[in-house]
Amino acid sequence: MLRPHQVSQLPQKLPSLLSAAPKSSSTRSTPCVEPNIGIHQITRIINDHPFPDRALQPTLRQCIPPSVLSNSFVENVLGRLFAAHSNGLKALEFFSFCLRQPQFCPSADAFEKTLHILVRMRYFDKAWDLMDEIRCRYPSLLTHKSMSIMLSKIAKFQSFEDTLEAFQKMENDIFVSRKFDTDEFNVLLRAFCTQRQMKEARSVFLKMHSRFPPNTRTMNILLLGFKESGDVTSVELFYHEMVRRGFTPNSITYNIRIDAYCKKGCFGDGLRLLEEMEQMNILPSLETITTLIHGAGLVRNPIKARQLFDEIPLRNLLPDTGAYNALMSSLVRSKDVQSAVALMDAMEEKHIEHDNMTYHIIFLGLLRSNGIDGCCELYHKMVERNFVPQTRTVVMLIKTFCQNSQLDLGLNLWNYLVERGYCPHGHVLDLLVTGLCSYGRVQEAFDCAKQVLERGRHISEAVFRMLERFLLKTGEMDKLSDIDRMIKKLQYILPPSKGHAVGVSGSTGTD
Repeated sequence: MLRPHQVSQLPQKLPSLLSAAPKSSSTRSTPCVEPNIGIHQITRIINDHPFPDRALQPTLRQCIPPSVLSNSFVENVLGRLFAAHSNGLKALEFFSFCLRQPQFCPSADAFEKTLHILVRMRYFDKAWDLMDEIRCRYPSLLTHKSMSIMLSKIAKFQSFEDTLEAFQKMENDIFVSRKFDTDEFNVLLRAFCTQRQMKEARSVFLKMHSRFPPNTRTMNILLLGFKESGDVTSVELFYHEMVRRGFTPNSITYNIRIDAYCKKGCFGDGLRLLEEMEQMNILPSLETITTLIHGAGLVRNPIKARQLFDEIPLRNLLPDTGAYNALMSSLVRSKDVQSAVALMDAMEEKHIEHDNMTYHIIFLGLLRSNGIDGCCELYHKMVERNFVPQTRTVVMLIKTFCQNSQLDLGLNLWNYLVERGYCPHGHVLDLLVTGLCSYGRVQEAFDCAKQVLERGRHISEAVFRMLERFLLKTGEMDKLSDIDRMIKKLQYILPPSKGHAVGVSGSTGTD
């Protein structure tokens, strides 16, 4: 249920019980790739491809030799497209291209990544079509994870009834060779718990538990859902209900309860549960200790955090990136940034990888202690190591650069992401365009917005109105018309959601 490599996200994201993810122009010739094509190259080609001006399939046929289509290659490209916030239709086109190659047999991971990209962008009809195609051609790829991906996003974006109907559709039309039992029931419960919809989860449990006999995993999923809702009382009430129903708590159960107390600042209660675990001969896992280290940081107790970290090898466990991140976070919260940076260096010496959480924690600490200067030094090191940060860290850096009048660094980070095949998140564009326009650098703001549209992603209404105001002021109507045309053409393929730009209104264009 909880895997070691996911512990680094434990304080910030739901554990795996709740989870199952340069300018272009239509006239530019498509860059063809050598037979030793790399993941970085094809990701950038897909993201840079003018969309929807030109079909993607011919470009893929021209640039990707069938011989390179290994499962590892396809999975990595799709993983990059997911992390890069690529347009879901482009990812689907790439996966469909791979399916058409006679020598290629897709993996479950490749299918799941494509499905996740689609439902994240609310392309539910295309996601159902994809599941149906896989049912016909590769039914073994239909896993609990793919079911979880679909149901979780339907629970997030659609109604309670829609989610139940989707579950029924999967049972009757998609997973036709499988008899639904407790494991599938757990996936449905997880979909509601992932979205912290505990009333709905409780309702489904009471309605369907007679058909699907619950097990300990079922109860842990619900317990974790209550924990993520931030209500320790509900966690304890459900825990006692779990015991009354005859289920035996395991290490996962205790990890959830410990995390619930730690996040509420009740670190002493977390330590009490650790003692209770040991008395019941339930061995604490690395996740347990990592959660407690993070809890010690939340109450500003770096001494206890260090003590717990040092005990890890004494418990016959090996510290991983998550454990180091938890200790770093504790040190940063106690304003001992120097020790946190030293810990980052120690990780490197022991060949323990830095992940996005590592960088985010240290960036945050440096900003609070040394301001922009310390942040810039680490930023340059990160770029030298070719590490691509996740959206939350990118937003923090862009905001910092813009607020400190370091717009060139902001543009440097933007170009760094784009050159690696990423299409930066909409919030990143909002911050950068605001900063550039406020300093009169409208051309660069226009270029960034155009890059996003060229890659098949919407821009926000706020970005469009800001560009509209400045372009009208400077009389650059051709650029405003260019942006307006791209927005409206994209709407035929990718309808905008609330807050997205819809183009120039009739009155604005004549003012």
